[in-house]
Amino acid sequence: CDRSVGTPDRMNQPRNLQPVEERPAPTTREELRAIRDSGRPIVMRRLIADWPAVARAKEGGDAIVRYLLDGGVTRQVTAIGAAPHAEGRFFYNADLTGLNFIRGQGRLETFLRDLLGASSAANPPAMAVQSETISGLLPGFYRDNRLDLLPEVEPRIWIGNRIRVAPHFDTKENVACCVAGRRRFTLFAPDQTANLYPGPFEITPAGTPISMVDPANPDLATYPRFATALENAVQATLEPGDAIYIPYGWWHGVASLDPVSILVNYWWTEGQPEGIGDPYDALLHAILSLRHLPPEQREVWREILDYYVFDPEGKAGQHLPEHAQGVLGAPHPGLFDHMRSLIRSTLS
Repeated sequence: CDRSVGTPDRMNQPRNLQPVEERPAPTTREELRAIRDSGRPIVMRRLIADWPAVARAKEGGDAIVRYLLDGGVTRQVTAIGAAPHAEGRFFYNADLTGLNFIRGQGRLETFLRDLLGASSAANPPAMAVQSETISGLLPGFYRDNRLDLLPEVEPRIWIGNRIRVAPHFDTKENVACCVAGRRRFTLFAPDQTANLYPGPFEITPAGTPISMVDPANPDLATYPRFATALENAVQATLEPGDAIYIPYGWWHGVASLDPVSILVNYWWTEGQPEGIGDPYDALLHAILSLRHLPPEQREVWREILDYYVFDPEGKAGQHLPEHAQGVLGAPHPGLFDHMRSLIRSTLS
Protein backbone atom coordinates (compact mmCIF):
# COMPACT_ATOMS: atom_id res chain seq x y z
CA CYS A 1 0.00 0.00 0.00
CA ASP A 2 1.11 3.57 -0.69
CA ARG A 3 1.76 5.11 2.71
CA SER A 4 2.34 8.54 1.16
CA VAL A 5 -1.30 8.94 0.12
CA GLY A 6 -3.47 11.01 2.44
CA THR A 7 -2.56 12.97 5.54
CA PRO A 8 -1.76 10.85 8.60
CA ASP A 9 -4.10 11.75 11.43
CA ARG A 10 -3.81 11.31 15.15
CA MET A 11 -4.63 7.60 14.99
CA ASN A 12 -1.24 7.09 13.34
CA GLN A 13 0.61 8.43 16.34
CA PRO A 14 1.75 5.54 18.59
CA ARG A 15 1.22 5.85 22.30
CA ASN A 16 4.05 5.07 24.69
CA LEU A 17 2.61 1.75 25.85
CA GLN A 18 4.21 -1.51 26.78
CA PRO A 19 4.85 -3.70 23.72
CA VAL A 20 3.06 -6.97 23.18
CA GLU A 21 5.35 -9.94 23.77
CA GLU A 22 6.72 -11.46 20.56
CA ARG A 23 7.49 -15.11 19.90
CA PRO A 24 8.65 -16.97 16.79
CA ALA A 25 5.78 -17.90 14.51
CA PRO A 26 4.52 -21.36 15.56
CA THR A 27 4.78 -24.18 13.06
CA THR A 28 2.98 -26.90 15.05
CA ARG A 29 -0.19 -27.13 17.10
CA GLU A 30 1.98 -27.72 20.17
CA GLU A 31 3.81 -24.43 19.63
CA LEU A 32 0.49 -22.63 19.16
CA ARG A 33 -0.77 -24.28 22.37
CA ALA A 34 2.22 -22.85 24.25
CA ILE A 35 1.31 -19.38 23.01
CA ARG A 36 -2.32 -19.85 24.02
CA ASP A 37 -1.34 -21.20 27.44
CA SER A 38 0.48 -17.93 28.18
CA GLY A 39 -2.93 -16.29 28.65
CA ARG A 40 -1.61 -13.07 27.14
CA PRO A 41 -1.52 -11.49 23.67
CA ILE A 42 1.43 -12.66 21.59
CA VAL A 43 2.73 -11.25 18.31
CA MET A 44 3.78 -13.89 15.79
CA ARG A 45 5.91 -12.17 13.17
CA ARG A 46 5.73 -13.55 9.62
CA LEU A 47 3.17 -16.22 10.50
CA ILE A 48 1.55 -15.85 7.07
CA ALA A 49 4.48 -14.32 5.18
CA ASP A 50 4.29 -17.08 2.56
CA TRP A 51 0.69 -16.32 1.59
CA PRO A 52 0.33 -15.29 -2.07
CA ALA A 53 -2.05 -12.54 -0.94
CA VAL A 54 0.65 -10.98 1.25
CA ALA A 55 3.10 -10.91 -1.66
CA ARG A 56 0.53 -9.19 -3.86
CA ALA A 57 -0.39 -6.73 -1.12
CA LYS A 58 3.21 -5.57 -0.94
CA GLU A 59 2.90 -4.53 -4.59
CA GLY A 60 0.24 -1.96 -3.67
CA GLY A 61 -3.48 -1.44 -3.32
CA ASP A 62 -4.29 -2.02 -6.99
CA ALA A 63 -2.42 -5.34 -6.98
CA ILE A 64 -4.16 -6.81 -3.94
CA VAL A 65 -7.59 -5.70 -5.20
CA ARG A 66 -6.93 -7.42 -8.54
CA TYR A 67 -5.81 -10.52 -6.66
CA LEU A 68 -9.03 -10.65 -4.62
CA LEU A 69 -11.20 -10.27 -7.70
CA ASP A 70 -9.21 -12.65 -9.91
CA GLY A 71 -9.82 -15.46 -7.42
CA GLY A 72 -13.56 -15.09 -7.84
CA VAL A 73 -16.35 -13.45 -5.82
CA THR A 74 -19.50 -15.49 -5.24
CA ARG A 75 -21.93 -13.21 -3.36
CA GLN A 76 -22.68 -9.75 -2.11
CA VAL A 77 -21.19 -8.28 1.07
CA THR A 78 -22.27 -5.92 3.83
CA ALA A 79 -20.27 -2.70 4.08
CA ILE A 80 -20.27 0.15 6.60
CA GLY A 81 -19.29 3.76 6.05
CA ALA A 82 -18.84 6.92 8.13
CA ALA A 83 -18.49 10.52 7.04
CA PRO A 84 -15.03 12.14 6.83
CA HIS A 85 -15.60 14.11 10.04
CA ALA A 86 -15.62 10.79 11.96
CA GLU A 87 -11.86 10.66 11.31
CA GLY A 88 -12.04 6.93 10.65
CA ARG A 89 -13.63 6.11 14.01
CA PHE A 90 -16.64 3.80 13.94
CA PHE A 91 -18.52 4.80 17.09
CA TYR A 92 -21.79 6.12 18.49
CA ASN A 93 -23.54 9.26 17.31
CA ALA A 94 -23.28 12.37 19.46
CA ASP A 95 -26.23 11.62 21.77
CA LEU A 96 -25.77 7.82 21.99
CA THR A 97 -29.08 7.09 20.29
CA GLY A 98 -27.43 5.22 17.43
CA LEU A 99 -24.17 4.71 15.59
CA ASN A 100 -22.18 7.15 13.48
CA PHE A 101 -22.08 4.92 10.40
CA ILE A 102 -24.47 3.37 7.93
CA ARG A 103 -24.72 -0.17 6.58
CA GLY A 104 -25.48 -1.35 3.09
CA GLN A 105 -25.22 -4.40 0.89
CA GLY A 106 -23.73 -4.65 -2.54
CA ARG A 107 -21.06 -6.10 -4.77
CA LEU A 108 -17.56 -6.50 -3.37
CA GLU A 109 -16.23 -5.30 -6.73
CA THR A 110 -18.00 -1.97 -6.23
CA PHE A 111 -16.72 -1.61 -2.68
CA LEU A 112 -13.13 -2.29 -3.75
CA ARG A 113 -13.38 0.22 -6.60
CA ASP A 114 -14.60 2.85 -4.14
CA LEU A 115 -11.85 1.88 -1.68
CA LEU A 116 -9.16 2.51 -4.28
CA GLY A 117 -10.83 5.77 -5.27
CA ALA A 118 -10.85 6.97 -1.66
CA SER A 119 -7.16 6.13 -1.21
CA SER A 120 -6.15 9.34 -3.01
CA ALA A 121 -8.48 11.61 -1.00
CA ALA A 122 -7.01 13.88 1.65
CA ASN A 123 -9.96 13.33 3.99
CA PRO A 124 -11.83 10.24 2.84
CA PRO A 125 -14.89 8.67 4.41
CA ALA A 126 -14.28 5.62 6.59
CA MET A 127 -15.32 2.43 4.84
CA ALA A 128 -15.09 -1.25 5.69
CA VAL A 129 -16.29 -4.73 4.88
CA GLN A 130 -16.07 -6.64 8.15
CA SER A 131 -16.13 -10.26 9.31
CA GLU A 132 -17.17 -11.87 6.02
CA THR A 133 -16.60 -15.64 5.90
CA ILE A 134 -14.04 -16.33 3.19
CA SER A 135 -14.96 -19.82 2.06
CA GLY A 136 -18.33 -18.71 0.71
CA LEU A 137 -17.15 -15.38 -0.69
CA LEU A 138 -13.63 -15.63 -2.16
CA PRO A 139 -13.01 -19.21 -3.33
CA GLY A 140 -9.63 -18.51 -4.92
CA PHE A 141 -8.34 -16.62 -1.90
CA TYR A 142 -9.64 -19.34 0.40
CA ARG A 143 -7.92 -22.08 -1.60
CA ASP A 144 -4.51 -20.42 -1.79
CA ASN A 145 -4.17 -18.68 1.59
CA ARG A 146 -4.60 -21.10 4.47
CA LEU A 147 -3.48 -21.28 8.09
CA ASP A 148 -2.68 -24.94 8.61
CA LEU A 149 -2.44 -24.45 12.38
CA LEU A 150 -6.23 -23.95 12.55
CA PRO A 151 -7.62 -26.06 9.70
CA GLU A 152 -11.03 -26.49 11.33
CA VAL A 153 -11.65 -22.76 11.91
CA GLU A 154 -13.55 -20.70 9.33
CA PRO A 155 -11.46 -17.64 8.40
CA ARG A 156 -13.05 -14.21 8.08
CA ILE A 157 -11.87 -11.20 6.09
CA TRP A 158 -11.87 -7.51 7.03
CA ILE A 159 -11.23 -4.91 4.33
CA GLY A 160 -11.13 -1.14 4.72
CA ASN A 161 -9.15 2.07 4.72
CA ARG A 162 -7.75 4.09 7.61
CA ILE A 163 -10.33 3.19 10.22
CA ARG A 164 -10.47 2.79 13.97
CA VAL A 165 -12.41 0.09 15.78
CA ALA A 166 -13.15 0.96 19.41
CA PRO A 167 -11.84 -1.31 22.18
CA HIS A 168 -14.21 -4.25 22.63
CA PHE A 169 -14.03 -7.88 23.73
CA ASP A 170 -14.90 -11.16 22.03
CA THR A 171 -16.02 -14.33 23.77
CA LYS A 172 -13.66 -16.30 21.56
CA GLU A 173 -9.95 -16.79 21.08
CA ASN A 174 -8.55 -15.01 18.07
CA VAL A 175 -5.61 -15.22 15.69
CA ALA A 176 -5.63 -12.06 13.56
CA CYS A 177 -3.41 -12.05 10.47
CA CYS A 178 -2.36 -8.85 8.71
CA VAL A 179 -2.54 -9.27 4.92
CA ALA A 180 -2.37 -5.71 3.55
CA GLY A 181 -1.52 -2.43 5.25
CA ARG A 182 -0.40 -2.02 8.84
CA ARG A 183 -2.65 -2.48 11.87
CA ARG A 184 -2.08 -1.26 15.39
CA PHE A 185 -3.61 -3.28 18.23
CA THR A 186 -4.06 -1.83 21.72
CA LEU A 187 -5.07 -4.51 24.21
CA PHE A 188 -6.40 -4.57 27.76
CA ALA A 189 -6.87 -7.54 30.07
CA PRO A 190 -10.41 -8.36 31.29
CA ASP A 191 -9.56 -6.98 34.74
CA GLN A 192 -9.44 -3.50 33.15
CA THR A 193 -13.13 -3.56 32.17
CA ALA A 194 -14.18 -0.96 34.75
CA ASN A 195 -11.40 1.37 33.58
CA LEU A 196 -12.55 1.19 29.95
CA TYR A 197 -15.98 2.74 30.52
CA PRO A 198 -18.09 0.38 28.39
CA GLY A 199 -20.92 1.88 26.35
CA PRO A 200 -24.59 0.85 26.16
CA PHE A 201 -25.64 -2.78 25.89
CA GLU A 202 -28.59 -1.97 23.66
CA ILE A 203 -26.60 -0.24 20.89
CA THR A 204 -23.34 -1.86 19.84
CA PRO A 205 -21.45 -1.97 16.55
CA ALA A 206 -21.03 -5.75 16.65
CA GLY A 207 -22.88 -7.28 19.59
CA THR A 208 -20.83 -6.52 22.70
CA PRO A 209 -20.23 -3.15 24.41
CA ILE A 210 -17.38 -0.94 23.25
CA SER A 211 -15.26 1.46 25.27
CA MET A 212 -16.49 5.05 25.36
CA VAL A 213 -12.90 6.31 25.37
CA ASP A 214 -10.99 7.21 22.22
CA PRO A 215 -7.55 5.61 22.78
CA ALA A 216 -5.98 8.02 20.28
CA ASN A 217 -7.20 11.08 22.17
CA PRO A 218 -8.49 10.02 25.61
CA ASP A 219 -10.56 12.52 27.58
CA LEU A 220 -9.14 11.77 31.02
CA ALA A 221 -11.21 14.50 32.64
CA THR A 222 -14.37 12.61 31.72
CA TYR A 223 -12.87 9.11 31.96
CA PRO A 224 -10.10 9.37 34.60
CA ARG A 225 -9.75 5.61 35.24
CA PHE A 226 -8.70 5.13 31.63
CA ALA A 227 -5.24 6.34 32.70
CA THR A 228 -4.95 3.14 34.74
CA ALA A 229 -6.09 1.10 31.75
CA LEU A 230 -3.33 2.66 29.64
CA GLU A 231 -0.74 1.91 32.32
CA ASN A 232 -1.70 -1.76 32.00
CA ALA A 233 -2.24 -1.85 28.24
CA VAL A 234 0.00 -3.45 25.64
CA GLN A 235 0.33 -2.42 22.02
CA ALA A 236 1.71 -3.81 18.78
CA THR A 237 1.84 -2.78 15.13
CA LEU A 238 1.56 -5.58 12.59
CA GLU A 239 3.11 -5.49 9.13
CA PRO A 240 1.74 -7.59 6.25
CA GLY A 241 2.53 -11.23 7.03
CA ASP A 242 2.43 -10.75 10.82
CA ALA A 243 -0.24 -12.07 13.20
CA ILE A 244 -1.34 -11.63 16.80
CA TYR A 245 -2.96 -14.02 19.24
CA ILE A 246 -5.71 -12.40 21.33
CA PRO A 247 -6.90 -14.46 24.33
CA TYR A 248 -10.56 -15.03 25.16
CA GLY A 249 -12.20 -11.92 26.56
CA TRP A 250 -9.31 -9.47 26.12
CA TRP A 251 -10.38 -5.97 25.11
CA HIS A 252 -8.73 -4.72 21.93
CA GLY A 253 -8.92 -1.57 19.84
CA VAL A 254 -7.65 -1.72 16.29
CA ALA A 255 -6.41 1.09 14.04
CA SER A 256 -5.79 0.44 10.36
CA LEU A 257 -2.95 2.68 9.31
CA ASP A 258 -2.98 2.56 5.51
CA PRO A 259 -5.47 3.42 2.75
CA VAL A 260 -5.93 -0.23 1.76
CA SER A 261 -6.01 -2.59 4.72
CA ILE A 262 -6.92 -6.29 4.82
CA LEU A 263 -6.96 -8.63 7.79
CA VAL A 264 -7.94 -12.29 8.05
CA ASN A 265 -8.89 -13.60 11.46
CA TYR A 266 -9.69 -16.96 13.04
CA TRP A 267 -12.18 -17.04 15.92
CA TRP A 268 -12.79 -20.16 17.92
CA THR A 269 -13.68 -21.46 21.35
CA GLU A 270 -12.22 -24.58 22.88
CA GLY A 271 -13.23 -26.61 25.89
CA GLN A 272 -16.85 -25.51 25.98
CA PRO A 273 -19.21 -28.48 26.39
CA GLU A 274 -21.63 -29.14 23.55
CA GLY A 275 -24.97 -27.43 24.15
CA ILE A 276 -23.77 -24.96 26.77
CA GLY A 277 -25.61 -21.65 27.09
CA ASP A 278 -24.20 -18.32 25.96
CA PRO A 279 -22.35 -16.57 28.83
CA TYR A 280 -23.34 -13.18 27.41
CA ASP A 281 -27.02 -14.13 27.74
CA ALA A 282 -26.35 -15.11 31.35
CA LEU A 283 -24.76 -11.71 31.96
CA LEU A 284 -27.90 -9.93 30.79
CA HIS A 285 -30.07 -12.21 32.94
CA ALA A 286 -27.84 -11.51 35.96
CA ILE A 287 -28.21 -7.76 35.41
CA LEU A 288 -31.99 -8.24 35.27
CA SER A 289 -32.07 -10.32 38.43
CA LEU A 290 -29.25 -9.11 40.68
CA ARG A 291 -27.93 -5.66 39.82
CA HIS A 292 -30.77 -3.70 41.41
CA LEU A 293 -31.05 -5.67 44.64
CA PRO A 294 -30.10 -3.90 47.88
CA PRO A 295 -26.33 -4.06 48.48
CA GLU A 296 -26.54 -6.58 51.32
CA GLN A 297 -28.63 -8.91 49.14
CA ARG A 298 -26.17 -8.60 46.23
CA GLU A 299 -23.39 -9.67 48.55
CA VAL A 300 -25.36 -12.77 49.49
CA TRP A 301 -25.78 -13.63 45.82
CA ARG A 302 -22.10 -13.00 45.16
CA GLU A 303 -21.28 -15.75 47.65
CA ILE A 304 -23.91 -18.06 46.19
CA LEU A 305 -22.64 -17.50 42.64
CA ASP A 306 -19.07 -18.15 43.76
CA TYR A 307 -20.22 -21.51 45.13
CA TYR A 308 -22.54 -22.66 42.37
CA VAL A 309 -21.04 -21.01 39.27
CA PHE A 310 -17.41 -20.03 39.65
CA ASP A 311 -16.70 -22.85 42.09
CA PRO A 312 -12.87 -22.63 41.98
CA GLU A 313 -12.39 -25.98 43.72
CA GLY A 314 -15.14 -27.81 41.83
CA LYS A 315 -16.91 -28.84 45.02
CA ALA A 316 -20.47 -27.71 44.37
CA GLY A 317 -22.79 -30.70 44.63
CA GLN A 318 -20.06 -33.27 45.29
CA HIS A 319 -21.65 -34.19 48.61
CA LEU A 320 -24.73 -35.42 46.75
CA PRO A 321 -25.08 -38.86 45.13
CA GLU A 322 -24.65 -38.68 41.36
CA HIS A 323 -28.34 -39.29 40.62
CA ALA A 324 -29.31 -36.32 42.82
CA GLN A 325 -26.79 -33.76 41.55
CA GLY A 326 -29.20 -32.46 38.90
CA VAL A 327 -27.99 -29.21 37.33
CA LEU A 328 -24.67 -29.63 39.17
CA GLY A 329 -23.96 -32.93 37.45
CA ALA A 330 -21.45 -33.65 34.70
CA PRO A 331 -22.11 -31.50 31.60
CA HIS A 332 -23.84 -33.02 28.58
CA PRO A 333 -26.36 -31.72 25.99
CA GLY A 334 -29.31 -33.35 27.74
CA LEU A 335 -28.46 -31.61 31.00
CA PHE A 336 -28.23 -28.24 29.24
CA ASP A 337 -31.60 -28.84 27.57
CA HIS A 338 -33.05 -29.59 31.02
CA MET A 339 -31.62 -26.32 32.36
CA ARG A 340 -33.14 -24.38 29.47
CA SER A 341 -36.54 -25.88 30.21
CA LEU A 342 -36.19 -24.81 33.84
CA ILE A 343 -35.30 -21.27 32.77
CA ARG A 344 -38.21 -21.12 30.34
CA SER A 345 -40.57 -22.20 33.10
CA THR A 346 -39.36 -19.37 35.35
CA LEU A 347 -39.88 -16.76 32.62
CA SER A 348 -43.41 -17.86 31.67
